[in-house]
Amino acid sequence: MATLVEIAAQLVASHASHTPMTSDELIAEINKVHAALKSIEAGQSVEGVQEAKPTLTIKEAFKKNEIVCMVCGKGGFKTLSRHLSTAHGMKPSAYKKQFGIPSKQSLSAKSYSEARRAMALDRGLADNLAKARWVRMANIEAKKADAAKSAKAPTKAAKAAKTVKAPAKTQRTKAAPKAKA
Repeated sequence: MATLVEIAAQLVASHASHTPMTSDELIAEINKVHAALKSIEAGQSVEGVQEAKPTLTIKEAFKKNEIVCMVCGKGGFKTLSRHLSTAHGMKPSAYKKQFGIPSKQSLSAKSYSEARRAMALDRGLADNLAKARWVRMANIEAKKADAAKSAKAPTKAAKAAKTVKAPAKTQRTKAAPKAKA
């Protein structure tokens, strides 16, 4: 069975694989984790255990060429949405709420967003989007107009059907035989 020091070292090594740490920080972290494990083993409550606050500010996390995750500290991302869902099981809205990031703030690097915007303009996607919106609005208006006409039409047709009487059936008599051609 592994000793507490070995377990603490494994935990800190796992943490350090995602977060860059100096050797002094590693040693301090091992001591802290070892003390916490020791007190848990003795049945005591662990004091000073709090949810870790991010050490990054929003300006530090959202750089021009990359984004750093404020949950785990891992950096080098162009966009953060996939990392949040796979590594932390978190939606972008929950991430923004947790760290006080404005809802309009994009979770992508500025250079990445600018490059995508330039590529879209080069391909003419803005014009295509405007055309598609215009066609969509025209279709919606046409459906509204058809719905308004069909809503009014049955009432007029029903009134017309009530006023017009069906022709009476004519019976043929034996006295007037059919004319043969």
